Amino acid sequence: MPIYRLRVGASPHPTSHTKEATIMPYIERDLKERILKTSSEYACILVTGPRQVGKTTLLRHLDGSRAFVTLDDLEERRLARTEPATFLALHQPPVLIDEVQYAPELFSYLKIAIDDGAAPGSFWLTGSQAFHLMELSRESLAGRVALFSLSALSQHEIYGSGDASPFSVELASLREREHSMTPATIDAIYERIFRGGMPGLASGKFSDRDMFYASYVATYIDRDVSDMLERVDKLLFHDFIRAAACRVGQMLNVHSIASDVGISDKVAKNWLKILEASNIIFYLRPYTNNLLKRTVKQAKLYFFDTGLVAYLTAYLTPEILAKGALSGAILENYVVAEIIKSFLSVGKTGNFWYYRDRDGGEIDMLIEQDGHLTPIEIKRTANPKSDLVKTFTVLDKGTLPRGNGAIICTRDKMTAIDAENFVVPVWMI
Repeated sequence: MPIYRLRVGASPHPTSHTKEATIMPYIERDLKERILKTSSEYACILVTGPRQVGKTTLLRHLDGSRAFVTLDDLEERRLARTEPATFLALHQPPVLIDEVQYAPELFSYLKIAIDDGAAPGSFWLTGSQAFHLMELSRESLAGRVALFSLSALSQHEIYGSGDASPFSVELASLREREHSMTPATIDAIYERIFRGGMPGLASGKFSDRDMFYASYVATYIDRDVSDMLERVDKLLFHDFIRAAACRVGQMLNVHSIASDVGISDKVAKNWLKILEASNIIFYLRPYTNNLLKRTVKQAKLYFFDTGLVAYLTAYLTPEILAKGALSGAILENYVVAEIIKSFLSVGKTGNFWYYRDRDGGEIDMLIEQDGHLTPIEIKRTANPKSDLVKTFTVLDKGTLPRGNGAIICTRDKMTAIDAENFVVPVWMI
């Protein structure tokens, strides 16, 4: 199968009329090398992530020769749940078991197989309910399974080249990103935001964005949500996701979302947990320590895929989105999600926060890495003012040292405010 990296301005659809050119392009995932290396050391790996982000496609691309079974198949699911030993005897390693969350009974038997000396790479698992699966794996497979989180495609995977790396505001790292990423105008950035990062759309397999996301939401509610919530009102849950999408980049107000949909605060809290467990949404928690006083306590809400946000909030074109009331918030969401994906895509974890105090001080994002804090401000402007970095100094009162800072904006080229604070274009993340 041919391998492509899509570029801005390039059509994802093959133009040649040869038989080979009709194959849909496969977009390389940055996580691949990490998975292969880890699989050579661990008998079991588990890749979690939302539906349709390419978990199964990635693993089958890495090893197309291994046995494959999906628990979306109801007969296979029944066997895995009622006769897990027989199921594993029929599907012997090396095997890829898809949507393993449907048969938690398997985990105890996987533990036995691993403890009995299963070879490295014996079991590859995928699942769409991250929190539930991580809890199961910790209970039954603690120390025996390597966990990976796969999200929608990153900017680097769709538009970049070379090796991926976690986002850093060190000059050498920024220089590398400048040469490996494809520049984009503000209009092109909002096109990226509007289209999102789902592989089915980015590869050109599906051309109708609205139909894709309509099907995506319906399938998610019918399968994942209905599996986690008994007798859920599907239309009401759809309205709930939309109400959450209207609040990206804002401090979480559960009562406000609940009131919009007509449900109790308790139900809204539970439904938000479902969205988070499914890797649909995530939070930035407020940063604080004993030396930083008067900080707020609420988390800020974000979606992993901005294409889904644009669909749920009924924006018809990227041009309308760029001029709409959500334009600044969804740009912030895009930047925060891309930074986090830059870590997840290479199997790294990081601590991500935001800062806000009751005196009006605010920093959109903080990255805690290598023993220091990286402050980041996100602005929908091509000419950010230098006073935007003044708030960064509030971190000097804390216990961790402050590293270089960045203003991420819609400027076309990288520049600097001073030796410690850089102005970074969105396309460089």
